[in-house]
Amino acid sequence: MAQSTPSEAVAPDLDADANWNRLLVGGEWLAPGDRETITVTDPSTRERWGEVPAGTVDDVDDAYDAAVTAQSGWADRSAADRTAAVREVADLLERHEETVTELLVAESGSSRIKSTMEIRTAEADVEEAATLPAQAGGDVRDSTIAGKENLVKREPAGVVAVIPPWNFPLHLAIRAVAPAVALGNAVVVKPASETPVTSGLLVGKLFEAAGVPDGLVNVVTGRGSDIGDRVAGHPDVDVVAFTGSTPVGRRVAKQAVDTLAFPAMELGGNGPNVVLEDADLENAVAGSAFGSFSHQGQVCISINRHLVHESVYDEFVEGLVEKAEMLPTGSAHEPATIVGPIINESQRDSILEYVESTVEAGATLETGGDHDGLVVEPTVLSDATNDMAAACNEHFGPVAPVIPFSDDEEAVELANDTEYGLAASVWSSDRNRAEDVADAIDAGMVHVNDQPINEEPAVPFGGMKASGIGRFHGESIMRELTEEKWISVQREERSFPF
Repeated sequence: MAQSTPSEAVAPDLDADANWNRLLVGGEWLAPGDRETITVTDPSTRERWGEVPAGTVDDVDDAYDAAVTAQSGWADRSAADRTAAVREVADLLERHEETVTELLVAESGSSRIKSTMEIRTAEADVEEAATLPAQAGGDVRDSTIAGKENLVKREPAGVVAVIPPWNFPLHLAIRAVAPAVALGNAVVVKPASETPVTSGLLVGKLFEAAGVPDGLVNVVTGRGSDIGDRVAGHPDVDVVAFTGSTPVGRRVAKQAVDTLAFPAMELGGNGPNVVLEDADLENAVAGSAFGSFSHQGQVCISINRHLVHESVYDEFVEGLVEKAEMLPTGSAHEPATIVGPIINESQRDSILEYVESTVEAGATLETGGDHDGLVVEPTVLSDATNDMAAACNEHFGPVAPVIPFSDDEEAVELANDTEYGLAASVWSSDRNRAEDVADAIDAGMVHVNDQPINEEPAVPFGGMKASGIGRFHGESIMRELTEEKWISVQREERSFPF
């Protein structure tokens, strides 16, 4: 395949009926051949939507070989070239927004409102990544030695493995791929098996169309059980960017560390939403509903537990029930749908088991709790406690356990009573009080008078405790995708003691 330049960008074939049943390795789109294939199912219809090759360890090795070969030449390209290529990806996303929306709806069960939000976030991620080459030049530091100049330069880390999840497949893949490419790295993507197109093959097509060199972005579809360890623990990997559950993340991080690669991990969450008694309750209820029920609750930074002051508890529950019952549910293909299908039967069953266990433990089922196919009703559970199944686990569904507290100290204690520390939110009309509570919550991101489903391309994104290692976006991801090199230059002759 001939190498193109950003100025020679071509129109990619991104339609749902395009031939997605291929791997991208070394600039070549490889047919399944004698490989097994993985069936991709539309969550709304449960019909076969497509299939992709089940990549092998040999495919992974070939992808890394191609990445290593392509990376050095790409790193030598000018910052302007790399910026132009990445910016072209943003332009392609904007031009093909409707087509990409259809892919997200069909493959991941994303409602149209969620798909639009995801694409816009991905575009912002890529635009921010395009600014990184100009920021990565380095610095000059003073020396303690006369006549010496200290240069601190940034160089690409090398080859970056990107392992995204299925819930926000495009955004969570491209937020790592785009800055990696912008900063001079090559990439090997192992997409999620449930969403191999939107979390991998689509990204590969976009960067190919933007004119990056062959082998710079490689995509190996396959089952994590077959190739995951090799992707994360390959001898040529320098950074592993993973987003997913904490149990899987621990294994991925171990594989990375064993090769001395840096593990950039965004893992699970159990987001507390603290509503103080002086909050604007109408606004808090609206934001809380958005934070619990967006994308069926399949969001790592969604609200997992509502912690509400006892004096406004009943009114909050009543308002949240009203919001839950008014949300349109059903197929993601219907434009009006807000709460669509859960990704698969296993996830659905897990959510319903959490609800059932929580009710059996003494919580009150205020609304929801049932399902129609993969569509789980928006569910509100009152009289909940922090140790009930839907509260102490990352339920990853449209489920809202509501827990009362008596004072700020108890609210913080409840909020922190989890191994996770990803995102949280606090509602109060007293900014100083709200910030005090926010400061006391052990989470990487806390939002005052807003729900926690927020992500901005220039702001560090990541968690504490079991919610991850490192940060995505802006200067944070630049540090993780580059290596600092100290070069000292003795400008004046220096005397030595012997």
